[in-house]
Amino acid sequence: MAPDADAGKSVKRTDPFAPLTSEQLAVGDGHDIYVESVGRAGGTPAVYLHGGPGSGCQPDHRRLFDPERFHAVLFDQRGAGRSRPKGRRDFNTLPHLIADMETIRAKFGFERWMVVGGSWGATLALAYAQTHPERVSGIVLRATFLGTIGEIENGFLQTLPRFYPGLYDDFIGVLPENDRAQPIQAYFRRILDPNPDVNIPAARAWGETERILSEHAPNRSRIDPAVLASSRSMPATPFMEAHYFANNCFMQPNQLLRDADRLEGIPGIIVQGRYDLLCPPATSHALAARWRESEIRLVEGAGHTLYDPGVRDAVMKAIADMASRISK
Repeated sequence: MAPDADAGKSVKRTDPFAPLTSEQLAVGDGHDIYVESVGRAGGTPAVYLHGGPGSGCQPDHRRLFDPERFHAVLFDQRGAGRSRPKGRRDFNTLPHLIADMETIRAKFGFERWMVVGGSWGATLALAYAQTHPERVSGIVLRATFLGTIGEIENGFLQTLPRFYPGLYDDFIGVLPENDRAQPIQAYFRRILDPNPDVNIPAARAWGETERILSEHAPNRSRIDPAVLASSRSMPATPFMEAHYFANNCFMQPNQLLRDADRLEGIPGIIVQGRYDLLCPPATSHALAARWRESEIRLVEGAGHTLYDPGVRDAVMKAIADMASRISK
């Protein structure tokens, strides 16, 4: 969806989920980020954080928020979605994204807001809340990801060969033999290599493997060799993920668990798929053990994605329940 011509101004709506406002917001360092608001002015303030990093917000994300109840802001993070320049990784770090959130919050005049995010969006939500706890009224997470290399290695090097041994062979087989001793680091190097002959197959293989791991019932379980060489519609996500993950998401080791005490007094609901292979229940459990005001809501028969059966409904209910808790 293209930004409205009258950037930042209200638009006439017949669809209750159509944006109230939308604009390209200059945040410095040569980045313009796409920002839209939905719901009604005066509603419960909330912000939605997309995953990836690098994926961008989708129109359906607006529908997570009751338009009669919320004034919600959605934005595409630096280099993602409709933000410009697309895919740019310069001046694109976790502290930059946290600063962008503060710029957006101040622009809308919200003293505090509910923070909602899944997967990488959960990472950003936790990092923001630990940096600015006084600005957060409540948190709703889906598929807790703490931004550590250990979680990535667990998903791709331990869980993957146990559940999809053939896919693991495909994943490792994309790498030259001398890179297979440390495959995760090799993938990051190759994805970030400027040579398209190197980065395209690596980015395709990484993205396909991650997609299959994210779905409880994927429509295929192997990498199609024909996909690896295709340069059509290259997604930004594998490149942005490699940039962030190779830099430990610009955090200190185990930072989000270590600083979980900074969430004291902030209520939280964590929606967790029972069979999430990328962000397993153990991660949410570890966080909740250090964040006393949080609760975990398990979704049986679901994996990682928002669109596995039951997950989206659970997230919507968690958002509504958190609004009720905040209003009290």
